[in-house]
Parts: sequence; structure tokens; C-alpha cells
Amino acid sequence: QVQLVESGGGLVQPGGSLRLSCAASGSLVSIYIMGWYRQAPGKQRELVADINNDGSTRYADSVKGRFTISRDNAKNTVYLQMNSLKSEDTAVYYCTLRRPPRYWGQGTQVTVSS
Repeated sequence: QVQLVESGGGLVQPGGSLRLSCAASGSLVSIYIMGWYRQAPGKQRELVADINNDGSTRYADSVKGRFTISRDNAKNTVYLQMNSLKSEDTAVYYCTLRRPPRYWGQGTQVTVSS
């Protein structure tokens, strides 16, 4: 049974930073792509970034240069470092496993507001 547990969300001012973490449990999780999606109120869920077990990454155009995804395969953990946050980054952020995602975390709220 795969479980994904996110942490690190919260309230931050525009221009600030946050780091999200997601710990995965279950067999063979380290061989799969892990990622982050987000869903803002009234909008569809969208890919933020994902990372393969070899370290290759892809990002949404809206976050390139501001967000960095990384993973620690020994800990089955994926991270999302978010810098220069904007109000439009406000959303619930979900950790995912596999592409397309087959497993989802419960979500963590990120609010960017002054």
C-alpha cells in the first residue's frame, strides 16, 4: 500500500519562499516518477513539476526559474523549493507518484498573500 504524506505548506508573503516535502511509503516507490500538482480555487489541477529517479525533471512554464524539485531516493522523499512566490501560486499542492499520477497525497495548502 502506497502512502504519500506532504508537509511544509502555509502562509507566505509575495516574494517569499516555502519548501514542501513529501514522504512516500510502500514497495518500489523509489523507481517511479514523483511530482507535485496544484489546484487553485475554481481551476483545474495542473502539473507543477516532476522528477524521475535518475534526476531528470520537468516544470510548468509558470514556475520555471522559481521552483526546484528534488528527491532523496534513500528516504523516498521528494521536495519542492518554491522561491519568489506570487499570489497566483496560491493553491492546494499535491504530491504524486508515477506518470500519469496513480497515487496522490492528501494535499497541503499554500497561500501567498500580504
